[in-house]
Amino acid sequence: MNSVPVQGAQVVSRVAALLRIVGRQPEGSPLVEVVRESGLTRPTVHRLLSSLASEGLLDQDPQSGNWVLGPEILLMGSVASARFPLEDIARPSLRRLAEETGESAFFSIRRGAETVCLLREEGSFPVRSFVLHEGVRFPLGVASAGTAIMAFLPETEQEELLAGWAAHAGNFAAAHTEALVRENLAKTRQAGYSVNPGLVLEGSWGMGAAVFDQRGRPAWALSLTGIEPRFRGERQETLGRLLMEEAHRISTLLTRPPGGA
Repeated sequence: MNSVPVQGAQVVSRVAALLRIVGRQPEGSPLVEVVRESGLTRPTVHRLLSSLASEGLLDQDPQSGNWVLGPEILLMGSVASARFPLEDIARPSLRRLAEETGESAFFSIRRGAETVCLLREEGSFPVRSFVLHEGVRFPLGVASAGTAIMAFLPETEQEELLAGWAAHAGNFAAAHTEALVRENLAKTRQAGYSVNPGLVLEGSWGMGAAVFDQRGRPAWALSLTGIEPRFRGERQETLGRLLMEEAHRISTLLTRPPGGA
């Protein structure tokens, strides 16, 4: 954020980063966390957060003191959703996956070098993993959705990410070593779906399948998460098949011309 030479552009970059940090989780973030994550000074962060709150883009929770997204964000999101009918297209697939497997199903989008979880559908199995929820961001190549997307990017794009892997993966780099990520990408390309064997949180497994845009590029991903015993053996193949079937269905719907049959 400090590398932007134009002052106005720098402010915009900082504001966007703060909104992303606060929006990662429904309960928001305390000031100390926003300062740490942004790399900005405490006075600068407080001044920007207060300015955003005065415009209705943020609020400060009176009980926890956390900074949370404000009502203006909801209004903007409602207007923007008309341009991106992903809820209508992806939700039926999430429901089918959750009903057929009992696991929690998710729909994520690629945003630059990250994936962002957009939609969630809870499964019926009583023991769940809570690693993933709406708004959570992971670096590409981390978690099942990010692995599914990265595996089908052009090789040059993959190598750019892998060349600076430690910086890209950040706190996830220790469990997601470059060698292991390369191995997982190769397995994903071969199988058609990704498997995250508890690398984000021990005992919490995930599987994902990429959803492709009109250019044939992986732009979204479906994923399932749950506890380790439910993602092993023959059931893993069954889950992978179901994920790929629904991913193909969504890809077809997203790439169909307007008014097409």
